[in-house]
Amino acid sequence: MEATMQSINLIATNPQVRGGRPCIAGTSIEVSVVAIAKIVHGQSAEEIAADYDLSLPQVYAALAHYYEHKDEVDTTILERRKLAQDMKEKQVGSRHHSLFG
Repeated sequence: MEATMQSINLIATNPQVRGGRPCIAGTSIEVSVVAIAKIVHGQSAEEIAADYDLSLPQVYAALAHYYEHKDEVDTTILERRKLAQDMKEKQVGSRHHSLFG
């Protein structure tokens, strides 16, 4: 008897949504956001589901996708963190000039 593989299709990529980064299907919530909430902020799956108005299967699918593609998602997280730091240093979006610059 052969095993049958089943898939839960709760993660999607679309070039038109979040630059093609993996998101929870039907939302624009990125897998990386769920991973950060769990790993960095120590939130439980239930807390993440409540905070982002998601079901538990959606949260667990995002976490499963993260662990299956950890290196790729971690690279994206680091790139976005670096971009945010660069923008902060250049005061992109700031309405006021730096008092120290």
